[in-house]
Amino acid sequence: MTRGPAIGTQTMIVSPHHLASAAGARILERGGNAFDAAVAVSAALGVVYPHMTGLGGDAFWLTWRAGEGRVRVYNGSGRSGYAVNRDCYAGEAAIPRRGVRSAITVPGMADSWSAVQREYGRLSLAEALEPAIGYASGGFPLSPDQHAGSVFAGAALTPEAAAVYLPGGAAPAPGVRFKQPQLAKTLQLLAAGGRDAFYKGEIAEEICRYLQTAGGYLIRDDFADHQGFWTEPVMTEYRGHSIYQAPPNSQGFTALMTMNILEHFDFTGIGHGSFEYYHLLAEALKLSFRDRDRVLTDPDFADIPLAGLLDKAYAAQLAASITPQAAALSSEPAGRDTAYAAVVDAEGNAVSFIQSLYFEFGSGALAGETGILLQNRGSFFSLDPGHVNTLEPRKRPFHTLMPAMVCREGKPAYLYGTQGGEGQPQTQTLLLTRMLHYGMNPQEAVAAPRFVWGRTWGDPTQELKVERRVPAEVRAQLAAAGHLVREAAAYDGIMGHAHAIAIDAHGFRSGGTDPRCDGAAIGW
Repeated sequence: MTRGPAIGTQTMIVSPHHLASAAGARILERGGNAFDAAVAVSAALGVVYPHMTGLGGDAFWLTWRAGEGRVRVYNGSGRSGYAVNRDCYAGEAAIPRRGVRSAITVPGMADSWSAVQREYGRLSLAEALEPAIGYASGGFPLSPDQHAGSVFAGAALTPEAAAVYLPGGAAPAPGVRFKQPQLAKTLQLLAAGGRDAFYKGEIAEEICRYLQTAGGYLIRDDFADHQGFWTEPVMTEYRGHSIYQAPPNSQGFTALMTMNILEHFDFTGIGHGSFEYYHLLAEALKLSFRDRDRVLTDPDFADIPLAGLLDKAYAAQLAASITPQAAALSSEPAGRDTAYAAVVDAEGNAVSFIQSLYFEFGSGALAGETGILLQNRGSFFSLDPGHVNTLEPRKRPFHTLMPAMVCREGKPAYLYGTQGGEGQPQTQTLLLTRMLHYGMNPQEAVAAPRFVWGRTWGDPTQELKVERRVPAEVRAQLAAAGHLVREAAAYDGIMGHAHAIAIDAHGFRSGGTDPRCDGAAIGW
């Protein structure tokens, strides 16, 4: 039986770890606003969910400040280094997925904290980082998800990282006190010196010293010249709602394309959880993925025809191409793990944000004495010079991170997102259709059975992974229609960790967190 949503009259925080949600609540109680609390949640996740996210990774933020009346985006993704090019991998078929040679993009996380706090926060960065510093120095009860991630990806860790995350050569048991003193010191340096301590000071110096000795490519100038930026979201209208996503290099427009396609179907005649429901969503997503894979890269390096892709007439053509009883083949999507969270405060400020190291534990490389796990997001660059996402110096990679926000009558109505790389636009589509068309609250929407279409790493077969809670009859119909159905366990983590906040006509904030993770919704 699905538990009900958490409902607050003024505030709501959702995240994949209860301690991170608690960190945000502490900041709100101290007098901070949603932006201060979001930074606190983000920083805490980097400590208590280290296999998913951290200072060595990237982040994307959607913001709404009460009184400003608009959604803004902060792109906190990093570029490849000045000296990073395809010649670094001459004779290799692909960039290594792990190790320091996969850590080729500058982490954008710390810069994004500073930018959001500086633009909209009420407290100092040091105050927002206090909970994370406490968890890192004093320790916290290790989560079941971190234990599972350590078992799954522990072999990819460098010896220095394994000494921290696999002490004694084994994954720590859930519930043991887990400390990260080196990371605590780094966070203290950041709190005292601000973003420049990370990109121009002692932290950058130690990261680059480590990379130089270990065979990596990033240098001090890469860090010193890093700068995220504020930009405008991409948006589409859907049946009285305005849906906002981060623009490229994020894949967010994929979800907008999908909703434009679905606008041509009458959901009143489609039962939730039916064959027709799952088939329609999967087919619409495949069409969106096809176009995404053709164009998505750093827009500074290629023209991305967003206007055409989001054109309603084009969506009508795509919708007409869907066969009601037959599955189509499409491209081979890819992606891994992240952490999504959202905060709404009593003033009506709202933040929807997502962050990642890409794979579990990222590159697997711990940067010297910093306690920072470096991301391997750059391993998704192609070495094919003709590929739109080909590796070039100072380029941002194709990014799966995509927080979402929906406005109704000019104000935030839904904030939602999920972990899971390729699963993000898929789960977002499930969440939004469930809340808009079937009246589900956020907790019902995230807990209901899900699917993820795509391939498993190392296997080119395109599968429709479906939780076994989907009735056997529906799974059989999907298979008969040509979907290669693979049954997944109930509440399987492969479906990602989704969270959502809904704001109703009374101003109440309802929060839902995924039963597939260790999260919590906290509001009052």
